[in-house]
Amino acid sequence: MRKNMILIAAVDKNWGIGKDNKLLKRIPEDLKRFSEFTRGNIIIVGRKTLESFKDKKPLPDRINVVMTRDRNYTCKGAVIVHDLEELSNNIDCSAAKVYVAGGESIYKLLLPYCSKALITKIDGSFEADTHLVNLDEAFGYKKTYEGDWQESSAGVRFKYVDYERIPE
Repeated sequence: MRKNMILIAAVDKNWGIGKDNKLLKRIPEDLKRFSEFTRGNIIIVGRKTLESFKDKKPLPDRINVVMTRDRNYTCKGAVIVHDLEELSNNIDCSAAKVYVAGGESIYKLLLPYCSKALITKIDGSFEADTHLVNLDEAFGYKKTYEGDWQESSAGVRFKYVDYERIPE
């Protein structure tokens, strides 16, 4: 399995990522940034995350790989995989960047294969039912960039923070 995947997520102060299969806050600038990074590349998502997308369809202009334990699951326009071996077979030969885009179980499963994490930190705490590992405390990652707080057009304060895996 390739070890250069890039985790991409928006988190609140408690590293919450979502509630009821929805983002905690919609930040237009962050959604645009996500699109710019992932367009032309591969995104890996779980079934529930894919079903949270508009019309429950794969995002355009990128390869959408959906991980699910449901062997009968189908989704037109997406590559469906059921385990790490199938995932590896589908992405390892690609020159494209691979972005791990959620949800919680996909982040946990694939974090060991991520060399970077692009995190949007939201200045607030929200009721969340899914979380990301706290990378400020996670063994094996270091902060490599921290931007300034910004105000989104939706009135949400946020900043970008990047992490890299510490070589063993």
